[in-house]
Formats: sequence, structure tokens, C-alpha cells
Amino acid sequence: MPHTPPPLQPPARSLALTGASNFRDLGGYAGHGGRTVKWRRLFRSDHLAGLTPQDQAVLAGLGVARAIDFRGRAESAAHAYALPGVDYHHLVIEPTVVQRALELQRSGHRLTAQDAVALMQDTYRGFVYDNAPRFAELFGLLLDGRDAPLVFHCTAGKDRTGFAAALILLALGVPREVVMQDYLLTNDLYRRPPGIAGHAPDDVLAVLWRVQEDFLNAALHSVDSGFGGVQAYLADVLGLDAAAQRELATRYLQAA
Repeated sequence: MPHTPPPLQPPARSLALTGASNFRDLGGYAGHGGRTVKWRRLFRSDHLAGLTPQDQAVLAGLGVARAIDFRGRAESAAHAYALPGVDYHHLVIEPTVVQRALELQRSGHRLTAQDAVALMQDTYRGFVYDNAPRFAELFGLLLDGRDAPLVFHCTAGKDRTGFAAALILLALGVPREVVMQDYLLTNDLYRRPPGIAGHAPDDVLAVLWRVQEDFLNAALHSVDSGFGGVQAYLADVLGLDAAAQRELATRYLQAA
């Protein structure tokens, strides 16, 4: 009998980097027409300022040529980086949760885990309404003339990055339940830097440094109720019309 070769194993989704714990590939998910998202084209991550020379060599080997940074100005200044051969794009989304938590504490309010969840949900609604121009810029970069692998990130790679990844996967036709599974992978991967504790109670920090379905669902509910669904939001708010969505699929989904 003829020998049947074993099926090819898909590439690893999470890349074991020393200086970034939440660096992972968006490839392999089934999108429009059952076509899968191409591997090794779209990466999401926590910030890249801690990458070692070996980590940088891994990115170079992957052909990563663009980095999109969603961090606020103070965040990016405190942990700046420059990667050889990688174009840097700063799409500023200022963080709001920590500031609002501090304001509550200064007013004498003892922050609870329930407060933290509400703050995170408000933050995600803000992504939809207040930060839409930044996500429109993201899709512009995904569709620009430089068709090369890219990584997008914020500080922890969980909220601003998580919503960006959800938008990209939804635009490519990946089902919501799969998008949510990808979003929640952060809880398995992200390592909070040592020495970062803050003055909030442990149960509050456990909310702020992780992700929950309630967070992303707050954003998606705003998209559905405020704009009539993802397709309308992509087209009417982010400028991703039908032709642009076809081009996105051509560029980032495997051929049928």
C-alpha cells in the first residue's frame, strides 16, 4: 500500500519570545467561504520594547516589516523601541481605565471588582465610538501598498489590541465565537511584568490585567445597537466598503 504522509501541523499560534509573552499569530481561523486566515501575516502582541536580540531575529525571520503601536504617548515614550527593518506606525489610543480608577479612589470610593468590570466595559465602548479613526487607520495600513507581515500591539496586548484583532477577524468572516476564543487566549499567555502592583485590591487588579467576555461583548453590542452590525460599522464608520473588504480577504485569506 502507498505510504500516506502525515498531515502537516499548523504553525504555532503563540511564539515563545523572551521579551513579549502575548505575541501570537491570527492565522488558521476559517473565514469567508471556509477560507482560512493566512499564517505568518498578521500578528498581535504586548509591547515590543523588551524584545531581546534573539526575539528580534525571530521577527526578522518571520519577515515582519511593520509595527503598529496603539499605546498612548506617555506609554510609548516610557518604553520606546526601534526594530531594524521594521516601519513604525503610532496610532495613539490613550489609556483611560487607570486614570478613571485613580479618580474614583481620590474621591474616596473604594474600588471593587464590579467597578473595574464597568470601567473596562466603558473603555471598550470608547473604542467603538471615540477611537474609530485609529481603527480606520489600522485597516488603511492593512490595505496599503506594502503587502508585508505586520504586528500590532498596545502595552499588554489585550484591550486595544484585542478589539483590533476582533475587528480584523470579523472583517475576514471569522465567526464571533471563534473571535472570542482568540480574544480570551490572552488569559493563558500574558505575563504581567514583575513589580507592577498598584494600590488597588487584588480582586480589582485581577480584572484589570485580564480579559473577560463581558469586555469585548460591550464593544460588539455597541457596534450592533449603534450601527446595525459589524458590516455596517466597517463600511460606514471605518471606511471599509465592499471593495476594500474583498481586497482584505484576497490579501489575508487563503485562496479558495
